[in-house]
Amino acid sequence: MTHKFRNFFMLVFSGNPGLQAFLFGLFLSMYLVNMLGNLLIILATISDSHLHTPMYFFLSNLSFADICVTSTTVPKMLVNIQTQSKVITHAGCIIQVFFFILFTVLDDFLLTMMAYDRYMAICHPLNYMVIMNP
Repeated sequence: MTHKFRNFFMLVFSGNPGLQAFLFGLFLSMYLVNMLGNLLIILATISDSHLHTPMYFFLSNLSFADICVTSTTVPKMLVNIQTQSKVITHAGCIIQVFFFILFTVLDDFLLTMMAYDRYMAICHPLNYMVIMNP
């Protein structure tokens, strides 16, 4: 038995065009603030030599992973709101889910490493500089 379904239909927030324009502006502004904030964190940790410690290294990588997570879903949603389209291809959905899960796991891994860094700094302060060296 072969399946003839090649597209998925996505649910939208509202069918009201006025509300969709508001939602587009709202999500676009939140996306741009997210991008700007995370880019500023990355640039601050790269530009200041005092911030070249393991904790800030993990923080800048966490900001990069956050940019990637939001960039896998929000641009497609913005395009769908703007074009009134409710369709995503099967391949597009699989790719979007794959990258979303990949960057979410990277996010969780970085948070785990940051927690380990703080654990070592608090519970083993004398060994911290030996264990957490560049």
